[in-house]
Amino acid sequence: MSDVRSDRVAAPPYEVDECRGVLRVYSDGSIVRSTKPSFGVPVHDDGTVLWKDVQFDSTHNLHLRLYKPAALPPSAKLPIFYYIHGGGFCIGSRTWPNCQNYCFRLASQLQAVIVSPDYRLAPENRLPAAMDDGYAALKWLRAQATSDEPDTWLTDVADFNRVFISGDSAGGNIAHNLAVRLRAGSPELAPVRVKGYVLLAPFFGGDVLTRSEAEGPKDAFLNWELIDRFWRLSIPLGESRDHPAVNPFGPASPLLETAELDPILVVVGGSDLLKDRAEEYAEKLKGWGKKVEYAEFEGQQHGFFTIYPNSDAANELMLLIKRFLAQN
Repeated sequence: MSDVRSDRVAAPPYEVDECRGVLRVYSDGSIVRSTKPSFGVPVHDDGTVLWKDVQFDSTHNLHLRLYKPAALPPSAKLPIFYYIHGGGFCIGSRTWPNCQNYCFRLASQLQAVIVSPDYRLAPENRLPAAMDDGYAALKWLRAQATSDEPDTWLTDVADFNRVFISGDSAGGNIAHNLAVRLRAGSPELAPVRVKGYVLLAPFFGGDVLTRSEAEGPKDAFLNWELIDRFWRLSIPLGESRDHPAVNPFGPASPLLETAELDPILVVVGGSDLLKDRAEEYAEKLKGWGKKVEYAEFEGQQHGFFTIYPNSDAANELMLLIKRFLAQN
């Protein structure tokens, strides 16, 4: 009697999630990332802004990109402006052309040193890894301010007493979490002093959908399908969109009513699905006596200032940021 064997050939893994063509997640748990950015725009480097890359976390091999105006008066000391990129916590990089072009504009228009850090991305590194990396990027700045052998490319022109932390979308969420963690005056970073935060269309969420999330158009640049996918891939397994890293007003989130916070500028496009959450965030904080400014740009989509950096709305936003820096 002969043995009968039936060898089953395992089905090849299939794609279960995809984010803007640069991140693909497969049924066997494997993840493929493209080295190409999802925004194929040219880099506009005209030499008026100098830049370089620096490693700030050797454990996770994380880098940041520094920018400063090329032409400066002698002994000039410039404010330091962090710009933390977006991408739903799943994609994006300081090296992407849309990020680099916006940092060129920020350095030139604000006359500031721009610090653009990377952070670990999900789903390989779920939240709150990104918040921890944002904090590490600030601790790196403190180390420069206190070092006997600092990087003079930075320290010769940087005013460590005037630091501002901004973030775009997911970066705006990170900026909020840093504001809560560091508290008003950022005492643990001394002699570095954070003077304010700029939240650009912050990527917040919650289990109960807002009206702008529920009724937003499916063809929006950031539609609900993509928002939901970003959250599924980035929230800790077993947790919900009310997780403290997602919902500032979630049941387990830090109590913001009693939190001591530095001034915050909240910006959002009027056609952004995240609009209602940004507005609620600003209004609640203002109601609790925090120094918060809210600016809504009518008709603008998510990321309008990096997608169309030379538009009237983007130029108006730049003036708003410049004024915020001057007032704080």
